[in-house]
Amino acid sequence: MSLTAELDPSIAGPATRYAFHHQQAGLSGAVEQLAGLRFSILLSAKWLGSGVLTGHARTELQDELRQLRSQYSNKIDEIAINYGVQAAMVAVDGVEREVGVPKIMAPPLQSEFVGFHDI
Repeated sequence: MSLTAELDPSIAGPATRYAFHHQQAGLSGAVEQLAGLRFSILLSAKWLGSGVLTGHARTELQDELRQLRSQYSNKIDEIAINYGVQAAMVAVDGVEREVGVPKIMAPPLQSEFVGFHDI
């Protein structure tokens, strides 16, 4: 059972409350990272699907999208290991429900994308 499920504020001492708040801060940070990865995945997929990018830029973005998906999966695993499977499931559900890409975000022009990783 996780610390969050066992904590009874009426009997928790200072050390337990500190550990609980520390754990919650860590979980919040991990969920924010997961949300950032989700946004990057959606945006990259939108740009790939637009058909604007060709050649090297398209290949580069496809590689980046593969890496982002791997990082997203690893972050879910990290949350599950550190905070419990239930916390990971709740995080994924919330992130996938809440994170999206605005329709007005157009893909970059081919010339804008070249050298993107050199920045």
